[in-house]
Order: sequence, then C-alpha cells, then structure tokens
Amino acid sequence: MILAAGKGERMRPLTLSLPKPLIEVNGRPLIEHHIQALAAAGITELVINHAWLGAQLEAALGDGSQLGVTIRFSAEGEPLETGGGIFRALPLLGSAPFVLVNGDIRTDFAFGTLALPAGCLAHLVLVDNPLHHPDGDFGLVDGRITLDAPERLTYSGIAVLHPQLFAERTAGAFKLVDVLRPAIAAGQVSGQWLDGRWVDVGTLERLAEAERLFGTAS
Repeated sequence: MILAAGKGERMRPLTLSLPKPLIEVNGRPLIEHHIQALAAAGITELVINHAWLGAQLEAALGDGSQLGVTIRFSAEGEPLETGGGIFRALPLLGSAPFVLVNGDIRTDFAFGTLALPAGCLAHLVLVDNPLHHPDGDFGLVDGRITLDAPERLTYSGIAVLHPQLFAERTAGAFKLVDVLRPAIAAGQVSGQWLDGRWVDVGTLERLAEAERLFGTAS
C-alpha cells in the first residue's frame, strides 16, 4: 500500500492544483519511483489511497499496467490520517502481511529485503534523525522497536504490517502510531535501520534536497 491521501500543504503552491505524489522528482512523479522500485522487487499488486485531488492520481496511474503493476485505489472522502486510511483499505489488502510506503518519501531502499518475523505484527524501517525531526520516533534494540530507548531513530515511512495489527480498531480517523504503540509495548514490532539514501519530501526545500541527493538520472 502506498499512502497518498495527504494535502501536502507545506508544498504549496505546487499542491494547490496537483496532488503531492504527482510532483516530479528526478525526472518523474514521486509516486512512480515507488511503483517502479516495488515492481522491481516483485511487488506488483498495489493499493493506493487518496483524498486531495485523487482523481488526478487515478487518471495519471490508471490500472498500473503501463508501469508493470496492478493498482486498486482506496478513495477517502474525509481525512482519515494514516491509520484510518489503512483500515479503510484492508478489504483490498487481504489477510496477509503487506508492505506500506509513504508516498512522499524518496529513497533507494531495496523493498525486496523486507520481511515480517514470526510473532510480529509490524516491521518498521528506521533512518537516522533528519534535521527537521531531531528527536526521532522509536528506539531499535536487537532488532526490536522500543518506546523507551535513550537513543531514538526516525520512522522512514516504510514498513511491513499484518492486518491483525488493526483487529481492535473501528472505522474512522486515527494515526498509525495509535496501533503501533500497544504492539511495541507487547514486543510484537521488529525493525531495521535503512542503510541508503532517504529524503522526506515534505517541503519545497526537501524537494530540492531530493533532486540533489539522487540526481536527475536516478
């Protein structure tokens, strides 16, 4: 699943008339980098949620066949945040663990390396804390995500989730962290550190950073 429902308010004026995932980075729309990387890893059945200017996303990507994948869309008429958006899409995602990718990051992460260890409900990929998020999100100790480690890393926006993570939730708006925290406390969330390039393309400045880091040929 690729999360693509945000308004991208910090990217205005670009996002006043264009959904953020369609903003070009390194020569093609941001979301296409994800789709091509997922397809290269053998992940070809995709669900993409949308809200703000979502019709443009559907028109641009279609059924995904031109990119070698199959795309189904989960339309949100109201803001559902990350957790609520995933919950709404669960009927499309099925009963097996699935890869989750934030639509507004740029990375060279190898999606084919992802796995969900036995007994875990989630596996998170973490990065070194960027300047705009110096305090981080979670600790990583011996391959497990923790809430109380003295040194924390930042969630990259890449994960593997099991649908059972949402078993106690109902429809509505909620954050992904709302279901992650109880699972982390129960020792059911594993993690790894991303050894590679990564940018959270959340502002015009970080859009320029992604262009520099990856180059026009990436």
